[in-house]
Amino acid sequence: MTELDSLVSELHEARGRFLTLVEDVRPDLHRYCARMTGSIADGEDIVQETLARAYYLLSEYKTLPPLRPWLFQIAHRRALDHLRRYDRRMGEPLDVVLDTLADEAPDPEDALARDEAVRAAVSRFVTLVPVQRSCVILKDVLGDSLEEIAALLELSVPAVKAALHRGRTRLRAQKNGASPSDTAALPREISPAVARYAQLFNAREWDSVRAMLSEDVRLDLVSRSQRAGRRDVGGYFTNYDKLDDWHLVPGWLDGREVLAVFRDRGDARPGYFIELSLVDGLVAAIHDFRYVPYVAREAVIELAGTPAPYDDA
Repeated sequence: MTELDSLVSELHEARGRFLTLVEDVRPDLHRYCARMTGSIADGEDIVQETLARAYYLLSEYKTLPPLRPWLFQIAHRRALDHLRRYDRRMGEPLDVVLDTLADEAPDPEDALARDEAVRAAVSRFVTLVPVQRSCVILKDVLGDSLEEIAALLELSVPAVKAALHRGRTRLRAQKNGASPSDTAALPREISPAVARYAQLFNAREWDSVRAMLSEDVRLDLVSRSQRAGRRDVGGYFTNYDKLDDWHLVPGWLDGREVLAVFRDRGDARPGYFIELSLVDGLVAAIHDFRYVPYVAREAVIELAGTPAPYDDA
């Protein structure tokens, strides 16, 4: 083994230990990031950026900082960067806290507020200005204390209380003003390329699936590996051929086409999903969430050919 091979082996081992270390925090990170971005898939992208940044920063610390607050601080900054990058401002600057603290008392119905926040669709949080969004997610979805939220956001506790109160009020107003058609999807069809990909994939016609790939196709097997080029990505299908715990069904998530993957055809909801990017009818990118199943726990995917998204009830 060469010195370079030894170094690569050590890096793989260190990365594995780091991912094990953060494993228990990742689902909560995703719950936060998905609501901050308003998208299940974009939320996981922020989680990946957060973990990559944290891994890079580790060498700068003599001792590891408190893990959960540290990761959430990085995730919060990354989420705000995401909002700025795509110019998704909520009507006032991202660093605005509140124009007044006159209504700083938190809602006394904490249990009700938590229930409403947990049940609210991920996309609805983007209607809150970022500071309100952060406070509601951290308090009502993740259960952080006011003091923990203040430390993370670098705000005073009264400012957190005020942002929390206003965010809760706005979410509740959305719920009370919602009509039954708010979540109803407009009539639409799955694109032929996505439908064909799913059909060929389910039939294990791998040569035909590979023929749908662009020459420079990119694969992101999230949290596991990345590949580029038709030849290297071809091995991805060989690995799937060895497994029997999947069946693909086209659908929509956050307004984007995805392939819901059912571990068993009799399952009530998919275990994970795959997102394709198409260019001129060819698959230019594959985003496979198989190894981060927590991403699908809150994903409400509208399956093609069904009148409404699957329901856990």
